[in-house]
Amino acid sequence: MHIHDLIGIGFGPSNIALAIALDEQRQSGQARDAFFIERQPCFAWHPHMLLENAHMQISFLKDLVTPRNPGSRFSFLNYLHSKGRLQDFINLQTFFPSRHEFNDYLSWTASHFEHQCAYGEDVFEVLPETDNDEVAYLRVRSRDESGAVQERLTRSLVVSVGGAPNVPECFAGLKDDPRVFHSSHYLRELAKQDAPKRIAVIGAGQSAAEIFLDLHGREGIQVDLISRAWAFKPSDDSPFVNEIFNPEYTDYVFNNPTGQREALLQEYKSTNYSAPDLALIQEIYDVFYQQKVTGQARHRFRRRHEVIGSQAGPEGVELNVRDLETGHTDITRYDAVVLATGYVRDTHKQLLAPVADYLPDFAVNRHYQLYTKPEFKPAIFLQGSCEPTHGLSDTLLSILAARTSEICDALNQTTALSTSSPCKQEVTAP
Repeated sequence: MHIHDLIGIGFGPSNIALAIALDEQRQSGQARDAFFIERQPCFAWHPHMLLENAHMQISFLKDLVTPRNPGSRFSFLNYLHSKGRLQDFINLQTFFPSRHEFNDYLSWTASHFEHQCAYGEDVFEVLPETDNDEVAYLRVRSRDESGAVQERLTRSLVVSVGGAPNVPECFAGLKDDPRVFHSSHYLRELAKQDAPKRIAVIGAGQSAAEIFLDLHGREGIQVDLISRAWAFKPSDDSPFVNEIFNPEYTDYVFNNPTGQREALLQEYKSTNYSAPDLALIQEIYDVFYQQKVTGQARHRFRRRHEVIGSQAGPEGVELNVRDLETGHTDITRYDAVVLATGYVRDTHKQLLAPVADYLPDFAVNRHYQLYTKPEFKPAIFLQGSCEPTHGLSDTLLSILAARTSEICDALNQTTALSTSSPCKQEVTAP
């Protein structure tokens, strides 16, 4: 069986950025046989949250390549030039393209690497391939759309599978109810609903805000926006705070003791979690203000409320909601419930379970590489699963270009880190 130098699991922005960096290395004489496996049938970046009038929250300059190589042919500006829109985009005088346009940029970039990617295959297992009591390679097993199992060998692995929808415990019994769905599936699942009249949106972040406004723009839908918080807090994108997304801040976070890392994450949590853009907050406020002006209370903002129970019935989904100020509870029936409740990022542990005994505590070094036992030779890297050790930028587009540069440098060393390395004490740091 052919042995790849590298297999990447997932082909979203993180691994596309890696494919570009490897391609640019190849052009400079450093060839590496890289292959990627993506479970979606074609490239798609949050396809069910591509809402009208939704814009990026970061500058187009933080694309897949520019911070690493401003002269790359895969920059957002070169994409615009190739599409004949560069002058028109300049006239917009904005750093923030629409989400539709940035998705098209990512799709355009991914199209250059279709020969290196197997779409429509779901990786379900990574097995150790032993030789003389050592793990020499990894066997990556995936299942295609027909159910057939594919197997590939690799010397190195990059896991970039994104987050899995976070479903609060109070909705655990309704996971299979089509009327309750996560924001990541919003447009697809909303289209399946049978003329919903009343919808609950759970959450207070960017997704909850965008979905509320999208539903407000649809005829005949009443929305309850349910949030534990009293008010929406805007994301802090001021210049000094934005420095936490610089590569040097990743060094600062990683080199701090575990307890201080946690404090840093909490201090700047408002840059990424439960923090919509100020413009969205103002739009939502205006919606509720206009209701006061007209006296027509179509929507409700149930601030300082939380869902403590849910039950499915033939007439709808009943939510037991508690007022956090008074302790009073009430039950309200909805035709649909949207969970804008974020993501969990532990899928890599499930994929790597067969080799977990070689990976002490799934600890990573500064360059996103998992520590391994001495007899384990393959190198394994994580993209988007290192927030506790590398900071809030780890799950965002901001750091992609710098991170891929670090991973490429580590790959050039060709050997996996051993727990006997000089940085052994960092194994239990997370």
